[in-house]
Amino acid sequence: MATEGRSYKESAGSRVLSREQLVRRLSVATGSNNVQAVMRLLADYVGASHFLLARYDLIQEQGLDFIVTSNWPFDLVRRLGSELASGYARSTELEKCLSLLTPSFALLPDDVTPPDDISRQYCSLTFCVGKTRFSLMLLFLEGIILSQERLREVGLFAAYGASFAESAEARTERDFELTERELECLFWIAEGKTSDEIAVILGISRNTINNYITSVMRKTATKTRSEAIAYAVRNNLV
Repeated sequence: MATEGRSYKESAGSRVLSREQLVRRLSVATGSNNVQAVMRLLADYVGASHFLLARYDLIQEQGLDFIVTSNWPFDLVRRLGSELASGYARSTELEKCLSLLTPSFALLPDDVTPPDDISRQYCSLTFCVGKTRFSLMLLFLEGIILSQERLREVGLFAAYGASFAESAEARTERDFELTERELECLFWIAEGKTSDEIAVILGISRNTINNYITSVMRKTATKTRSEAIAYAVRNNLV
C-alpha cells in the first residue's frame, strides 16, 4: 500500500474537490448518464490519475467487453485482463464478499510499463450494483498517498454512478422486449432441451419453436443457441 510521499492535496492543489463539490458535479454527470465523467470525478476526488471500471460478470468473455469505461493505456488494459480473470476465478465467494468496498492494492505485471511517473501499484475498489459485481481500478502518481476515507466514499459513489450505466444498458438491451414465448424457449434451450422436446413441453409445433428461437437470436444479436444462452445468463434472463 502507498504509505509514503506527498498527499494528493499537496500535489494537486486547487484540483482537489470538496465532498459538496463532488456531489454537485456527480448530480450533473449522472443526470446525463455520463459514466465516464462520473469515474473521472471520482478519480480526481481521491487523487488518482487514471480510472478503469470493469464488470466481473463479463471478465471471462473474449476481448475487452468487461471494460465499462477507462482512460488506462489500451495495452495495459489488454495485458491486465487475463490477470484479473485468473485472480477472480481463484477467489472464494467469502473472499469476494469480504472485498466489497474495501480498498486493496496490487502491483502491475512485471512485463508492462506504466505511463510516466505512474506508480506500479494500483488500487481496486469492488462493489455491487444489483447482482452485478464491479471493480473500479485506479492508477496514481509515484509518491501519492490515497486517502482511505475518500477511497471508501469513492466506493459508494462509484456504485451510485455505475447503477446509471446498468439502467441505461438494461433499457438499451431490453428495447427489443423478448416475448413471453421467446423467453420460455430461451429458458428451455438453456436447460438443454431440443426443439422437439420444447415443442412437447409447450404444446406447439417444432417449426414454431424454431421460429421463436430464431427471433431470440435476431433480437439478441447472437448467432448460435450457445451464444443466446450465454447472453441470457449474462443478462439474468434465465
